[in-house]
Amino acid sequence: MNYWLMKSEPSECSIDDLAQANGQTVPWIGVRNYQSRNFMRDQMRVGDGVLFYHSSCPEPGIAGLASIASGAYPDATQFDPQSPYFDAKATREAPRWLNVDVRFVRKTQLLSLAALRADEALCSLRVLQPGSRLSITPVSPEEWRLLEDRLKPT
Repeated sequence: MNYWLMKSEPSECSIDDLAQANGQTVPWIGVRNYQSRNFMRDQMRVGDGVLFYHSSCPEPGIAGLASIASGAYPDATQFDPQSPYFDAKATREAPRWLNVDVRFVRKTQLLSLAALRADEALCSLRVLQPGSRLSITPVSPEEWRLLEDRLKPT
């Protein structure tokens, strides 16, 4: 099993939105970074663990746990000219962008970015590295165990 930290802006899809979604599952649309796309395509597997991270908000941090619910498949927003994620170079025959479905596991008390940074045991977490801007990053099994211990149910 692999583990991931996946960032979402709460205004687009929050942990509460995921919990309330049909089947408690949403497609992880809009990823437009090749490295993140490749993680979905090449390494993510159904059942992998996800740290659901709220980003670009007043208090960023891990807001809950989720799991990967599907293999990678073409992100339909790349073909929609009305979508902010439209890509004129993408075709249905040769899609450029993928998504996976993510399923809600549980909401947690927010583990803020400040708290993550203050925890020396988590210093290797990729989201804490200078210049780290990827929306999807791998999490080591050790980091996952440490974070599970720190994530309190709501």
